[in-house]
Amino acid sequence: MLYSFLVAIVQPFLNLINGKAKIYNKENIPDGNYIIIAPHRTWMDPVLIALAIYPKKFSFMAKKELFKNPLDAFFLKRLHAFPVDRKNPGPSVIKKPVQILRKTDLSTIIFPSGSRYSSKLKGGATLIAKLANVPLVPVVYQGPLKFGEMFKRQPRHIAFGKPIYVDRKNKLDDESQAKLEDEMQKAFDELDHQINPNYKYIVPPKPKDDDF
Repeated sequence: MLYSFLVAIVQPFLNLINGKAKIYNKENIPDGNYIIIAPHRTWMDPVLIALAIYPKKFSFMAKKELFKNPLDAFFLKRLHAFPVDRKNPGPSVIKKPVQILRKTDLSTIIFPSGSRYSSKLKGGATLIAKLANVPLVPVVYQGPLKFGEMFKRQPRHIAFGKPIYVDRKNKLDDESQAKLEDEMQKAFDELDHQINPNYKYIVPPKPKDDDF
């Protein structure tokens, strides 16, 4: 209920201060559960993407540090977020989302680069997709990268690519993983070009206090 309640508040508020988001290719979203994969460009990515697909609901990975405060943990858990140790990820970083995708009606959002300060794709999303037997749906966001920029009325753009299916019969070795990463990156590039052929995301400098 908290998830739906916050959507009912946040969506109208963002539309008021920033205008309605421009959504592209929503017909590419498959039925059932799936994994949204996207380049991580702002801390607002999960919220903005989830709002674009509502009423479909999502689970989220969140760094474990966010759960230290009991009040924050209370709200995060009710928003279907679960903690991840980014420095020392254990088996749960794979098992938890696979379990959610298999046993609930929640899809999930994963940023293959793992951080806003990297553009290098990693293999977690493809392994989760294979084990859960769900497709990967590439998405890109272009628009304000900081909340304060929302008030400048710079529009939000969110584009969905065609699903990428991971064959459960094939082994995820280095070669097949590299092909999937190339396919993901190509999808991101094509979606960025569809929204704005001249768009170029510049990876921000990594904060000194972020040792991930």
